[in-house]
Amino acid sequence: MGTSSSLAAYWYFHLPNFALAALMYTMLGRVLLGLMVDADSPNYIWRFFCRVTDPVVAVVSIVTPKITAPVLLWLFGFVWLFWLRVGFHYTLLLLDLAPRVGGATS
Repeated sequence: MGTSSSLAAYWYFHLPNFALAALMYTMLGRVLLGLMVDADSPNYIWRFFCRVTDPVVAVVSIVTPKITAPVLLWLFGFVWLFWLRVGFHYTLLLLDLAPRVGGATS
């Protein structure tokens, strides 16, 4: 099976996985950039990272103690997104809907 046919056949796996990965690494970028810039910085890159990841931070902040530092909250968001990706992949593997490496069958 070719790469393009694999992408088309498993779009329901690849699209959410890609979106979660992009969000996860954007959250990690926010953590690293947050160590170098102020929270109210007018930097357009910082504002982009904040705008994209603020919904995740809002959800994580609901179950995280209010005393938690913002950078730890962002790291928790990164970890939660990682485990969401793992859970998504595992669920599709259990349902036999995920792509297999090398054409392996179950």
